[in-house]
Amino acid sequence: MAWSTSVGGSSNQDEDTSSLQTSADPESLHSDRIDENVTNLVHALILRYRLRKPITKAEMLHVVNKRDKSQFSVIFKKACKCLEVICGIDVKEVIPATHSYVLVNSLNLTYDEMLSDHQSMPRNGLLIIILGMIFLEGNCAPEEDIWEFLNMMGVYAGREHFIYGEPRNLITRTWVQENYLEYQQVLNSDPPRYQFMWGPRAHAETSKLQVLEFLAKIKGTDPISFSCWYEEALRDEQERAQARIGPVGHAAAMFMAQPLLPQRKNEHEYSLCV
Repeated sequence: MAWSTSVGGSSNQDEDTSSLQTSADPESLHSDRIDENVTNLVHALILRYRLRKPITKAEMLHVVNKRDKSQFSVIFKKACKCLEVICGIDVKEVIPATHSYVLVNSLNLTYDEMLSDHQSMPRNGLLIIILGMIFLEGNCAPEEDIWEFLNMMGVYAGREHFIYGEPRNLITRTWVQENYLEYQQVLNSDPPRYQFMWGPRAHAETSKLQVLEFLAKIKGTDPISFSCWYEEALRDEQERAQARIGPVGHAAAMFMAQPLLPQRKNEHEYSLCV
């Protein structure tokens, strides 16, 4: 919207030099509207997740501003990405004919299922990312490295977050008490330093391969791009499978001992960016 104002003077030249013309950037306004629609749709989808009920495209369109319905595919894609990365929730189409969708846990973590319908936002996305960092750091991540990365996500210790609440309490107490994480002092560290490892419940409910696949998905790449971590994750899958079926014969054991992937001459490190 254009606006102008004149300050002092009576000549046309003075009016011209004191006249301010400005207009809002149409692209910026459009982007703001899209973001508002994404936020509204995310809240609607989380409500269905809490109620464990499906949602149809027609129902989602009711949430979107009438002027922006033509942009629904963009809005829907952004909302799904937000749910995946922030909340650890996947949106899956179950009935293509009616465009009906269900919302499910990205992995098998059950922490969010313990929360009542009115309790906070789903937080599994943050837990999955921390589990991923621990794995990428060699299955044991220094606390300072965890916070350095979380700070880049806008998550700070001691500062209330609109989704995660107070992050330090969530990470070092709640998830430790729930056995998703282990939080230990580094041996002989003075002053004391701490480190994180996977807790027994994380090992029971998910796997290194599932976490790596999640990280690869949010990076838009393939799990094999994580090279040596992918090989370790596959070995872990084999060990878990063998533990489930019990002792195996010599031939099966020899087969399972074969290299999972061709050895690479050059290993490349990949950073995790969200």
